[in-house]
Amino acid sequence: MKKAPAILILSGTTLLLAAALIGVLIYLRNQPTPQRGIQPLVEIAQYEPDSSKWGLNFPNQYSTFLLTKDNKARTAFGGSEPYSKLESDPRLVTLFAGMPFSIDYNEERGHMNSLTDVRETKRVNEKTPGTCYSCKTANAPRLWDQMGPEEFFKTPFAKLGEKIDQPVGCANCHEANTMRLIVTNPALEEALEEMGRDWRTFTRQEMRSVVCANCHVEYYFKGEGKYLTFPWDLGLSADDVADYYNQIGFKDWDHKITGAPMIKIQHPEYELYATNSTHYRAGVACADCHMPYVRNGAAKFSSHDVKSPLFTPEQSCGACHTDVAYVVDRVKQIQNQVREVMDVAMDALVEAIGAIEKAAQDPQADPELLAEARQLHREAQLRVDFINAENSMGFHNPEEALRVLAKATDLARQAQLKAIQASSAVIQARK
Repeated sequence: MKKAPAILILSGTTLLLAAALIGVLIYLRNQPTPQRGIQPLVEIAQYEPDSSKWGLNFPNQYSTFLLTKDNKARTAFGGSEPYSKLESDPRLVTLFAGMPFSIDYNEERGHMNSLTDVRETKRVNEKTPGTCYSCKTANAPRLWDQMGPEEFFKTPFAKLGEKIDQPVGCANCHEANTMRLIVTNPALEEALEEMGRDWRTFTRQEMRSVVCANCHVEYYFKGEGKYLTFPWDLGLSADDVADYYNQIGFKDWDHKITGAPMIKIQHPEYELYATNSTHYRAGVACADCHMPYVRNGAAKFSSHDVKSPLFTPEQSCGACHTDVAYVVDRVKQIQNQVREVMDVAMDALVEAIGAIEKAAQDPQADPELLAEARQLHREAQLRVDFINAENSMGFHNPEEALRVLAKATDLARQAQLKAIQASSAVIQARK
């Protein structure tokens, strides 16, 4: 009977501890959810362009980002060694006759070299607009906020350059302090809105691809103000882009040899990948392969040494595939096949250009047939360039790449035939 008080005291103590624990849990539950797992050492200003300041809070990410300056290695069909594509494939000089890409066209280097490379290319001249800085600098998001996109785009390249001192960096993809992945390019924001999509509703996994679309996309400069615009209104495929440009009557230049109104496709990595590719359907993000998770001691983080997965197959491919050697070999087979089909398409284009050139020199050639040949030249080359300018040699979407190249070859042969039919000798023979 004497044990009862002790039991009562013990029970009372237990109840008090339980009540205290419940109180602590309720208090914690009502506190704001922290945005990050660690307390930042420094606060980062909104749109801060200097990535080294972000690096004080995230040294692992920043140290790997710095590696993009010197990761000058070449893969079979790409990499980051700045070789001349014109010297590697002289057919490109013919394809881009009459525009700056026939003068200077080099393999891209890593993100840390973006500002240097755009300033050193021979394609820049006194008429170049500030639009060309859009995907080359971490200064852009702050300048878009301060100046407004229209003013940014229409400012001459040289004058705008006085405000720019940083290559691509943290501010191009991340919100300061929270490190949330965000859309910073106004052209991407507007293109998604036009498609009825709000990136703020996307999952983090989706955003690990969408932030790449801030830059790794096809685009054009609209109007006198050279406003940066993505041609996505009809869809993302090469056919959709071609139809869009035809509908608005846009051209980048007139081909010097054929006189055709041409389009120069830029790096449409996001479009090719997002056009129903196998990995896209499986929910794989760009960062999963190009920025694989790595470790530094106990810390696990996404490497910011952005480069080809072929340099890091164990981390990039091995996260999903058990037989990495098989995967690497499969990649090589796919890329070799795409390159082979592309060569056929490019040869057909060169022959079509020659046929149109010859027909155009005939004063009695049928002008309507010549016009048809020029339009077919435009259509064929846009598709070849869509795959050639896309930096995966088709691997981001092998089925679509081969389909596009097959169609390009057909269109090029049609252009060649139309040019032959346009000549006066053929017309006379028919009579």
